Amino acid sequence: MPKNIYLDYAATTPVDERVVAAMEPYWTKEFGNPSSLYKLGQRAKHAIDNSRQTVADFFNCQPEEILFTAGGTASINLALKGLLGSYKEPMHIIISAIEHHAVLHTAEKLKKLGHEISVLPIDKDGLVNIKDLEAAIQDNTVLVSIMTANNEIGVVQDIQKLGNLIEKINKSRKNKIYFHTDACQAAGALDLNIQKLHVDLMTINGSKIYGPKGVGVLYIKKSTPLTALIDGGGQEKNLYSGTENVPSIVGLATALKLAYQDKEKNNKQLTKLRDWLIAEILNKIPKTRLNGHATKRLPNNVNISILDVEGEAMLLYLDEVGIQASTGSACTSTTLDPSHVIRALGCPYEVAHGSMRFSLGKDTTKQDLEYLMSQLPKIVAKLRKASPVNINMADIDKSVKLAARKIIKL
Repeated sequence: MPKNIYLDYAATTPVDERVVAAMEPYWTKEFGNPSSLYKLGQRAKHAIDNSRQTVADFFNCQPEEILFTAGGTASINLALKGLLGSYKEPMHIIISAIEHHAVLHTAEKLKKLGHEISVLPIDKDGLVNIKDLEAAIQDNTVLVSIMTANNEIGVVQDIQKLGNLIEKINKSRKNKIYFHTDACQAAGALDLNIQKLHVDLMTINGSKIYGPKGVGVLYIKKSTPLTALIDGGGQEKNLYSGTENVPSIVGLATALKLAYQDKEKNNKQLTKLRDWLIAEILNKIPKTRLNGHATKRLPNNVNISILDVEGEAMLLYLDEVGIQASTGSACTSTTLDPSHVIRALGCPYEVAHGSMRFSLGKDTTKQDLEYLMSQLPKIVAKLRKASPVNINMADIDKSVKLAARKIIKL
């Protein structure tokens, strides 16, 4: 049988069979509109209410602070545009240089509307410096958006520390600074207790936690001002109108519950496999470097730049032998643009073009990774033989060390 080894769980996950079972009745038998007053509709509404409570329990917040949307991108757009839409004059926003494109492109749109955008640099390990955040804050700053865990290099930021700083600064300010975090990659792997993180807005989605695609959550702390982006029937507290996707909402809540039930076991298993694969690639393939912090990263993330080859070419060769991986974010995998995340580390274009992301899942086995390592060195050797590029590793290290990491304005 041909191999079929999936190592792109950061892009999307298969839906857990238990999640499918929980969703199934709401497609056929319990298909009522939650806004209807008769019993069939009210049972659908009850399913949404129960799902909202389930998500709130894991976030340690109130159920009325949970909003269901069509996905992570929808939640991010509502968080950023909705908050800035509540101000009558241009305000200031701070984001990091390695945010998902949903945040970056939303920020660019807000700039066109007259708002100021500051972009925080990251260090060589992919971490935001808390002093940079403090230095970037202005009198008219009203929003900071920093992702919990990066979708490409898996680096985990100290959101609690950043949140504490913002809370402290808010005590002496007229304009409150609201704190949003994109936690789509972190859900199921990290503790997302709101009371510990000190965030006002947080985003997750279903497709990263073995739940359905096309459904997301936006946590909105009470008293956080938001304006609606979609007008209609007033669903989801008048902030996200449209008939609710009951099966997907039930599926997301079920997936989140299952993910946290198995979190410790899965994290332990994935961390062991992650570290084994990192060591194997670095030791067996010359001219390779790990992107992002070695330990402050998601348990399932391996992102390594393999010099003198193109990531897209490696991807195609791997696919031919039954291995699915990624060169970076799935949202930009069809472009030839170098990863903005790898570039933000201080790496030159050649290194960014040679980056590969292997993201593991709960079904990944040691045998899967051993098969990968039986194929990857041969593929790299073949591509290097035909490549005109010959990068010096010392030059890369020097480039990263000398990279100018300054706060910039979009």
